[in-house]
Amino acid sequence: MPSSLIRRGIWAIGAAVIVAVLVVATLPLIASTRIVRDRIAWEMSAWSGFRVTIEGSPRIEVWPTFRAILTDVTLSQWTDADAPPVIEAERVEVDLSAMSALRGDVVFSTARLVRPTIRVQRTKNGLFLPAVPSGGRIARSVDTARGVLNADPAKPDLSKLPSDPFGTIEFRDGRMVASIGGKDVEVLSSLTGQASWAALNSNASLSATGIWRGESVALDVASQKPLVLFAGGAAPLTLSFKAAPATFSFDGTASMSDNAYFDGQAKFSAPSLRRLLEWTQAGIAPGAAIGSVSVSSKVTATAGRVKFENTAIALDNNPGMGALDFSFGESRPLISGTLAFDTLDLWSFLSAFTPLAPVDGASPSEVDTSFADRINLDLRLSAAHATAGAIQLADVAANAQVKNGLAVFDISDASAFGGNVQSSLRFDRKPEGTQVEIRLLASDIDGGAFGTAAGMTQLVPIGTGTVSLILKGPGRTWNSIFENADGSVSATFGPGALSKLNLPAFLKHTEQGGFFALDDVSDGTLPIDGAELKASISKGVARIDKAEVNSAKYKIWLSGIASYAGRGLALSGGVIQPDKPAPPANNQPANSQANNPPPPSQSSFFVGGTWTAPFISPISRGISGE
Repeated sequence: MPSSLIRRGIWAIGAAVIVAVLVVATLPLIASTRIVRDRIAWEMSAWSGFRVTIEGSPRIEVWPTFRAILTDVTLSQWTDADAPPVIEAERVEVDLSAMSALRGDVVFSTARLVRPTIRVQRTKNGLFLPAVPSGGRIARSVDTARGVLNADPAKPDLSKLPSDPFGTIEFRDGRMVASIGGKDVEVLSSLTGQASWAALNSNASLSATGIWRGESVALDVASQKPLVLFAGGAAPLTLSFKAAPATFSFDGTASMSDNAYFDGQAKFSAPSLRRLLEWTQAGIAPGAAIGSVSVSSKVTATAGRVKFENTAIALDNNPGMGALDFSFGESRPLISGTLAFDTLDLWSFLSAFTPLAPVDGASPSEVDTSFADRINLDLRLSAAHATAGAIQLADVAANAQVKNGLAVFDISDASAFGGNVQSSLRFDRKPEGTQVEIRLLASDIDGGAFGTAAGMTQLVPIGTGTVSLILKGPGRTWNSIFENADGSVSATFGPGALSKLNLPAFLKHTEQGGFFALDDVSDGTLPIDGAELKASISKGVARIDKAEVNSAKYKIWLSGIASYAGRGLALSGGVIQPDKPAPPANNQPANSQANNPPPPSQSSFFVGGTWTAPFISPISRGISGE
């Protein structure tokens, strides 16, 4: 009896093995005749909503998984037969259910697209996206979800959402192309990743890597309710974008309805803003842009507007706080807001957000005022400490504005050089050319500190005073602005000293005759009671109307011109000694001095050379006022 049962068991097992072998052996034949090509193409079309065609002969593999390998697969729009395919793939690998295949059905959990080409179109907001299908199960599921949301917008019954299984789509070594000027232009290359969506009422994720404009990029997107999101409802969304020039992340809630919005926490960082602007081809000249930028903020975005609240921003590791508002109108986008910093490099900030700051080490560079035609800007800034080149400022209140061809940067209040500073830099684009205006008012400042910051070390009044500068004129480069400007400069200083001037040695050299360098008599300091300067500027040449320095024993005056372009000097001057009368003239008797005291003595001279290397040429001693 036991032996009989054993024999029967062996026969049963053998029969099962034979059946299994027959099934495995006949499965490719069954699949190739009942499923592949037409059935898979139909199923893919039913899901995607595109017309799917398979040109190549299919191949069935049973081990290690049952799958179909398809070649020359295209997905096209049903409504436009002449349009190029939306997706083309050299090969598609589809993992199939063996039992479903035996029943004549197609059930697949994974599809792999090898070397696909995806055609995208530029949307109104500037993004490149593929064409949207007019039908298909996914589109119908989105319509069903939209109906659920409309039935009860406040508290929709999400249990009524379609629960059809979807699966995973993988893609390897793909690319995105767009038709520009009638030619296919590659937008993205080396596209690899996968989209996972187990069921339509479950969560979904997308991970992809590729090369965009020569840089490797990585994108990760996930949502717990993707069908709700596609239907225009509010759903959780996380997004991460990583590339060498910049990284960005978002974690919050989003809606893709007609009134689309985003609400959540966003982070952005770029090690070099200049590199980022060049990489993105934003159309904004980066100038001497900030090295690093990082932003972390609460973001609320609606159609045409993005608000950044509780914004933490760091420019070259200088942290600040504030709020920003981006508005996208029909003409130009508007950036407005308020930012407060502990420390701030004003030149770097301006070169990052406006074209106003010159590029370091390249003063002849052209100023890109076309910036004012592409964006409107209104930023209010404050900083406890700030720098503008070599100038140190404190308690800064400033404003940067760009609007309708006008670019302005104002420092309305700042402490510097021991006093107060106000300045304005203005570019106004007009049909006849760009007009530039520069204003500076420095009140109650230390003249020595001001002269050092301005690069002037000789004959600078050391004391408290006021300096005013106004320049106006056309200009396209930084040099041409100063070479063509008209305006005025004035300065008044109280008691103090005149730096780097040994006046006794200066007078001795003038008495000896022959020209000498001003550096030869710079080993001293002259105490003064006050100093005053007034000059008019025309086409980059300053004409000194009045330049006087008064001390207890001397009065020094200068007049003439100084050129900005050539840095040349052509000045005449004199040193008057009121308490020392001039010697009598040859035709004047000595005894007449009692009735007519002679005028004070004066040593006259000529100043030539350049700003950095002036020389003095004495003029014969004369009478003051001659």
